[in-house]
Amino acid sequence: MAGLYFEDCKEGLVIEHAIRRTVTETDNVLFSAMTYNCAPLHIDAEYCKNTIYGQRLVNSMFLLALIAGVTVQETTLGTTLGNLGFQEIKFPKPVFHGDTIHVRTQIVNARLSKSRNDSGIVTFRHIGLNQHDEVVCEAVRVGLMLLRPAQ
Repeated sequence: MAGLYFEDCKEGLVIEHAIRRTVTETDNVLFSAMTYNCAPLHIDAEYCKNTIYGQRLVNSMFLLALIAGVTVQETTLGTTLGNLGFQEIKFPKPVFHGDTIHVRTQIVNARLSKSRNDSGIVTFRHIGLNQHDEVVCEAVRVGLMLLRPAQ
């Protein structure tokens, strides 16, 4: 398995994820269309010329999904039973077409499950940064992680 088992999730562990992703206009328009988000801030270039940013913003839900997705290979691939929730989601800076996003994850907390004997509960803090190392997204995620199988 590429993901971390519960025992690997030590509080304070920081992972700099290898995958970087340049966000494209196609990403933004398709995601907005697929989710029925017709906000002109995401899809209307003419409208956005008169906004405080002067251009379209990348859909924040796409950004959250991208940041969570980038983390999978190095954190939860094959070792999670599922997400239990997201908390404290913040978008401190806007993302535009052409921005390149990279992600850092920190293990905030880890405890054994009280109701299951095969897993533990891990709290991850995911931080998305743009090409200028400005934080563009922060999200705290809680996952149910498998214990390492007995040999």
